[in-house]
Amino acid sequence: MYGSDQGVHIYTDTDMTLPLHTKISLATSMLLSAAIFGFFFAWVCSTMWGLDAIDPRVAIEAMQAMNASVRNAVFFPAFFLTPLALLVSAALLWRRSLRRSAGWFAAAALTYFALGLVLTMTVHVPLNEALALIEVPADLSEAQAIWAEYSPTWQLWNQTRTVTCGLSFLMAVLGLLALGEPAAR
Repeated sequence: MYGSDQGVHIYTDTDMTLPLHTKISLATSMLLSAAIFGFFFAWVCSTMWGLDAIDPRVAIEAMQAMNASVRNAVFFPAFFLTPLALLVSAALLWRRSLRRSAGWFAAAALTYFALGLVLTMTVHVPLNEALALIEVPADLSEAQAIWAEYSPTWQLWNQTRTVTCGLSFLMAVLGLLALGEPAAR
């Protein structure tokens, strides 16, 4: 349906039908992008603030346990497969000449890859591995010094990856929204 007065375009499924494998790819891309953004966001708005508010000896021990537990089959797809899913979606859309949508999905993939996955591997993983080697000190002031060195740096870079993962998810949303736009003439 087209609205000539205001240039409003409302498309139905009969206007543009995507193959099932493309729909599955788009849904997977959205789900994984949202999951990893939500994972990082939870660290920003609750986990790290909670750890900062408790005895640093407990915070160190808790962070060591969480870092050890995160390497699992549930976390793997969202963390490692998000850029691949986004790129597959971009390629499938590109093949259907849906260039604007494909561009958004490709931009989402590159953003997450560089500022989510690579940032994590180069900043957070080394910080976490160094913390894992530390024996939790009995002395409160020693634990405070360790936590004060670890937490602010970890949080700064987590906030960075959270914002960029949110932007990556937003780009994927824009890619979906661009599906309803008519092709450039």
